[in-house]
Amino acid sequence: MSRKLWITIAVVFLSTQTYSQEAVLHISNESTDKEYCLVYNASWTNLSSSLTDAVKHQVVNLVSSYLCDSTNIPDVTGKALVVMRGQCDFSQKALIAQKHGAAVLLIASNKSMSPPSANNSEYAKVKIPLALMRYRDFADAQQVFGKDMTASLYAPPVPVFDVSIVVMLFIAVFTVALGGYWSGASEKEKRSEGSILGGTEEASNSGELSLYSPLKVVIFVALMCVMLVLMYFFYKYLVYVIIAIFCLASATALYSCLDALMNKVGCGKCSFSCRSRTVPVRSLLLAALCVSVAVVWGVYRNEDRWIWILQDLLGIAFCLNFMKTITLSNFKICVILLSLLLLYDVFFVFITPFFTPNGESIMVQVALGPASAGEKSDGNIVEVPADPTPTYEKLPVVMRVPRFSAWAQNLCGMQFSILGYGDIIVPGLLIAYCARFDIWSGSSKRIYFVSCTIAYFLGMIVTFAVMLLSKMGQPALLYLVPFTLLTSAVVAWSRKEMRQFWAGTTYQMDSLDMPAGRENANCVP
Repeated sequence: MSRKLWITIAVVFLSTQTYSQEAVLHISNESTDKEYCLVYNASWTNLSSSLTDAVKHQVVNLVSSYLCDSTNIPDVTGKALVVMRGQCDFSQKALIAQKHGAAVLLIASNKSMSPPSANNSEYAKVKIPLALMRYRDFADAQQVFGKDMTASLYAPPVPVFDVSIVVMLFIAVFTVALGGYWSGASEKEKRSEGSILGGTEEASNSGELSLYSPLKVVIFVALMCVMLVLMYFFYKYLVYVIIAIFCLASATALYSCLDALMNKVGCGKCSFSCRSRTVPVRSLLLAALCVSVAVVWGVYRNEDRWIWILQDLLGIAFCLNFMKTITLSNFKICVILLSLLLLYDVFFVFITPFFTPNGESIMVQVALGPASAGEKSDGNIVEVPADPTPTYEKLPVVMRVPRFSAWAQNLCGMQFSILGYGDIIVPGLLIAYCARFDIWSGSSKRIYFVSCTIAYFLGMIVTFAVMLLSKMGQPALLYLVPFTLLTSAVVAWSRKEMRQFWAGTTYQMDSLDMPAGRENANCVP
């Protein structure tokens, strides 16, 4: 029964499609073709859903006219007429074009484009397709095709479920699993070397920072709240500070990850001497590579078509290094931190829209930028900028994967599925603690680590399912925190290790000289 239910849900998600307010303008001649962004009103204009069903029309260039009267109009019978936006209503232009026999009206715009609208009485009078296009796109088409070009208009449906969600799910689960494994492996290595420094804030031999004080956790979350509010009010100034910090931190994190990988596989051990110092060649090459990647991202950070790959690479390295460097000393600290950050996430996503002037959540506005292209605005009306090049900076605090099936929308402005670094790091810290506790308790099957990772995976699936059903972004921690915390607690309770799991590092110190196999015998249910 449950299998049939899951299959039914999967079929519904994969087959459900929606129609957007963006469409595709396919321009071609005998030798080449190219596609451009269109914005149209589905209640006014019916377009084919595929290029094969779309009708070709010869293009007539009349951008020197606003088409607000019937003077100086050439023969446009059965053709696609291109005119400039402005000086009169869309419906007036359409009625004049229709009167002269035009089959399609394209309005070139130098301003941001929203779906053309008119009075209800005007909709019935206009019988021809009407859409807006960027003037710069039409100028580009003239350079590519010259005067001899044909145009086809179509609006492909957008599947509710996009492959980008699967890619994002893989990135998230891979990162938390690898980060947890790395933290556990580091703990095992320290134990084998006999250099465990439990109960201290810093482990000087590894550069790790341990959070063990509830007060410090509260202060940490309070500082996050203050920083987010400051970013909301002073975004255009602080964004460059965050970008600079991200470049430095991500380059360092990437170096740390690659260096650990090289140590694991045991390659690149040659070195040379300089002024009585031994300099590993591998370190120099890795440092040059990591700095170069960060610099390339910094220079091309607004090039949406491909820079997301570097941002995700640096983001994965940043999350991994954070999970390895910042350790939570016990389950009590995990509960306090994750619970506070859950409230933080829910408040800034769901509650702050009641206080902001535009009704937008502070979290979303800071994450996406103050004027993100192609985002839905009032009444879910899309607004497409006249210049597709972003004119604002975006914070590098999210994983970004393009929506591969949103072909028409991507022509107007790249559409991304996003997941905040915090939605990976915060549960990842708990997963890393579970991995270390497996080492402390001598669990050969790593039951805590595996169970918590599976819980994270299921929590992410629920997050994406709710997002698809509600058609709005979700605070992922609302689902991830209960899934991971409850699963970890249930595992500890069922194994009669809750006291040790709750105490964490303190238990580790008390039982350091106890054989791993005897620890469970002294547990109190």
